[in-house]
Amino acid sequence: MSWVAAILLAGLGFLGGAMLLRRERGLWTLFAAALVFGLAGFAWQASPALPSAPGQSMKDTASADTQMMEARREFFAATDPRSRYVLTADAFARRGRLDDAAGMLHNAVQENPNDGEAWLALATVLVEHAGGRLAPPSLYAFERAQALLPGNPGPAYFLGIAALREGRFEDAREIWAQGAAQAKPGAPGRDLLAMRLAQLDEIIAAMSAGGTRGTRP
Repeated sequence: MSWVAAILLAGLGFLGGAMLLRRERGLWTLFAAALVFGLAGFAWQASPALPSAPGQSMKDTASADTQMMEARREFFAATDPRSRYVLTADAFARRGRLDDAAGMLHNAVQENPNDGEAWLALATVLVEHAGGRLAPPSLYAFERAQALLPGNPGPAYFLGIAALREGRFEDAREIWAQGAAQAKPGAPGRDLLAMRLAQLDEIIAAMSAGGTRGTRP
């Protein structure tokens, strides 16, 4: 499934739900929250650039980590090189070995503190390792990635996804809006971030109409 198709289906689902719940506006919040988390899960785990594949066993614990890695590469040109450490860390992630991936990425940023993709990869791995939570080490890694990748919307995108997973919709919106404003024209992933931001704006507006807004830390 492509990103555009996923967003279109989500939008149609939201409009349909809003029509069904038009007399119960208080239920919009729950419906919108479920949709947001569905989008967050798709954005974090899906590999929209890959063709459809047969369903995999639930025993394949490395699947989500592999998809996370592939999603990260959506924000880099195919010609952008990855360091040997990032390549090795990605191989560990494919096997679900997040501890080893994080260790390899620590080596990457120690050897080359200016490797923006290594910092972004480390940030996302640390979030996954923490069960989807943003902790000080992952926040620091995101900050370094943002500083080293000016004009690249990737750090803002994944930081926003992490905020969504914590239920902080408005924080995610602010992160995405800033990332979209600072993204260079034609940057990989720029259009994706803009579409995701528009979708989130619709959901937040509906949630506000229902009387509930996303939480802040």
